[in-house]
Amino acid sequence: MLKLLGLVVLLASVFGLGYYVGQRPGEVKKTVQDLSRNVLDATLGIERNLKFRQGLVDAKARVAQVKAELLDRNYGNATKELSEVIQDLEKASATEQDSGRASKVRTLVAKAREAQQELSLGKGPPRAKLDEIDKELTGLLGQ
Repeated sequence: MLKLLGLVVLLASVFGLGYYVGQRPGEVKKTVQDLSRNVLDATLGIERNLKFRQGLVDAKARVAQVKAELLDRNYGNATKELSEVIQDLEKASATEQDSGRASKVRTLVAKAREAQQELSLGKGPPRAKLDEIDKELTGLLGQ
């Protein structure tokens, strides 16, 4: 008996929904389009944010690798790793549309290029700049 009553309620609700859609087809179509557009925008925003954060995480890991290479006095490897840091930061900057975070990443790219240039010229290991870059990357990841 309970199954029969549940089936009748289900059929009545499906009939009512069909009747409503039949009476207002444009309204339902517009609502569905708006909903799908909102879902698509949210999904793209999440994807862009994840790519940005992944670029920052990769850059942070490479900065740690640069510091390790400097401690081992492998300046050639450290220079190569710094170029990878720059590439990761540029990728992160390209995916970000928020001008505030993108400008901070661009300043980090400039600092990394300065450190790479100092290292390639043999001026000594730029540990203070690397610490500053690492600290700023941590701050950007915390936002």
